[in-house]
Amino acid sequence: MKHELEEQLEELERQGISRRHFLKILTAAGIITAVGTQKVHAFSSDAKGKIVVIGGGAAGISMAARLMHWLDNPDITLIDPSDRQYYQPGFTLIASGVYQPEDVWKKQENCIPDGVKWIKDSVAAVDPVMNQVTTANNEKIPYDFLVLTPGVQTNWEKVEGITHDTLGAGNAHSIYDFEGAQKTWKALQEFSKTGGRGIYTDTYTKHKCGGAPKKICLLTEDYTRQHGTRDNVKLDYFTAAKELYDIPFYTPRLLEIYKERNIPINLNVRVKGVDTAAKQVHFEKVETVGEEKVITPFVEDYDFFHFAPPMSAPDFVREAGLGWTEGKLAAEAWVMVDKATLVHKTYPNIVSLGDVAGIPTSKTSAAVRMQVPIAAKNLISLMEGKEPVEKYNGYAACPIVTDYGHVLLCEFDYDKKPVHSFPFSMLDTSKEQWAAWLLKVYMLKPMYFYGMLNGYA
Repeated sequence: MKHELEEQLEELERQGISRRHFLKILTAAGIITAVGTQKVHAFSSDAKGKIVVIGGGAAGISMAARLMHWLDNPDITLIDPSDRQYYQPGFTLIASGVYQPEDVWKKQENCIPDGVKWIKDSVAAVDPVMNQVTTANNEKIPYDFLVLTPGVQTNWEKVEGITHDTLGAGNAHSIYDFEGAQKTWKALQEFSKTGGRGIYTDTYTKHKCGGAPKKICLLTEDYTRQHGTRDNVKLDYFTAAKELYDIPFYTPRLLEIYKERNIPINLNVRVKGVDTAAKQVHFEKVETVGEEKVITPFVEDYDFFHFAPPMSAPDFVREAGLGWTEGKLAAEAWVMVDKATLVHKTYPNIVSLGDVAGIPTSKTSAAVRMQVPIAAKNLISLMEGKEPVEKYNGYAACPIVTDYGHVLLCEFDYDKKPVHSFPFSMLDTSKEQWAAWLLKVYMLKPMYFYGMLNGYA
């Protein structure tokens, strides 16, 4: 990708956005980040208590880092078994050949904040009454306050006929996995050459990066177009939802793109299983007739298949009684927190954020970035014996890559209203933008590794 940024800046100028203006915007964004860093160090508390953080992903490490900045005498233990810290939004870019695999990870030991005790183990159980965590190695860890950020549990086995270990068999792929993203890129290139039918699906549960299945579908289409093989492939998108996208400000343009690219959209359809030998997807059409739910099975042949696996909170969350027990978030046991304060509704010494949190917004790293300072300040208020007063408005962002060079930057809140962050408030974000591509490819990853994980961004 050497010289690509220069080429993209030239393309911005051809589209009527001056290079000087765009670089001034980026500089201004950098100033805002610097101001944010100053604010991090301006706040402090002498509150005391033993804090245990479960999960060392975006939310867990960012929370630990922020608390290390804000507490005068921090006592923080982080439990996570991982050797690597992955920038998971980069998996789509691996699967489309923009990133190399080594671009999206760092050693976990280099990401754990200084001063945080790291227990390299997984969690087997939480006892929220006795305030204790049990690890897989049967270590008992007491806490005064718990930060619950284990991310999602990916339930590959709920797609019959395929497992995590057999990803890629029968040309059935998923970018919700580091190795899977690499296999997808190889298969995408071959599919462009051989042609045939490509089927792309999401899943019926809430899942991280809900835009990812749409992105890889559109990137496949653009790749074949650029390589002169578009007429040799037929692409179909199946969604378990009742509409392609549920944020009204962005949906019209996204629908237009699918129509312009000749990609039919099939609604209210779930993947039941895959016959990788026969290359067939077994679907269920779920419809409501009167008060009755009607399920109609059907089968579709494919040559290339991409799917999103069902996801849920980890089993220990359900077993500890920490998940919702009623409503739309109960089936997958997403953590029962107040959607504004991110404090658990039953156990006020627990805060939860990130992908595992049972809140009505998208599961994205952009959402985590906004949740962290709110959750951290509310946790410190609890440690000080005060009421949590910071409020999260549901902000999330989903940069939907529409082709190699453009991104529909979707930013919204709990009310599904657009929330335009600077500098993109200066552009028409109801349409795909080259500037948003630069943000996606060049800026968000360093912001993640050097800003978020260090407790600054």
